[in-house]
Amino acid sequence: MPPQAKRSTCHHGGWKVEPKGSILLVYFVADESGSMGNNIGELNEGLVTLQDALQRQPFAAARVRFSVIGFSDTAFTHLEAADLRETTWLPSLGANGLTSYAAAFQELEYRISVDIPHLKASGYTVHRPAVFFLTDGQPNSRDNWRAARERLLAQPAAPNIIAFGIGDADADTVAQLATKQHYAFKSARGVDTGAALSEFLTSLTQSVISSGQAFAAGNAELQFDRPEGFTLAVDVV
Repeated sequence: MPPQAKRSTCHHGGWKVEPKGSILLVYFVADESGSMGNNIGELNEGLVTLQDALQRQPFAAARVRFSVIGFSDTAFTHLEAADLRETTWLPSLGANGLTSYAAAFQELEYRISVDIPHLKASGYTVHRPAVFFLTDGQPNSRDNWRAARERLLAQPAAPNIIAFGIGDADADTVAQLATKQHYAFKSARGVDTGAALSEFLTSLTQSVISSGQAFAAGNAELQFDRPEGFTLAVDVV
């Protein structure tokens, strides 16, 4: 007898593949404005380290789809939602231009509207996306980012946004980026920008691994820790 084919199930008159388990979409949204120039190399190295770490944690990585969006004057998806167990490369980010948070939120809104239906059609249960938003400065003076953020958060699959400010980022602005007060972090006064970026990347890597492990264990809950050398943005006075 031929091997048994993978069975599909019928639902409301149509066919769909059997469920494959729960997935957490993670979007890393990175500031690529000119002020990141001195630290962009470290950021790229950190992404490679994250990929290596996830490939050593295949059960956690199986529950995560990781995407990279960069923004300056415009925003661009450098890496569409990917299974890092199977990804052989990660994008190299650059640094130029100004800082448009609006462009970042618009790109996020589009990607989420595409990625979630695609994963669902492939048989996955998709949970609310997590966005790790990193910035080192203030947005453009005429950047209508608050309206773009509101549109992003108005959709049914509105993400959780964890915001991190380094360098010249303003604590009040970082707090407004995040979706909850305890999701907003600013590097402490006196902490070198490069050191803060390194700690952020360590925290990002561990957060992705811990979240993947939680999902693999049946606990579909976002996991993240405050990076060393950061304070809650609302704590900065």
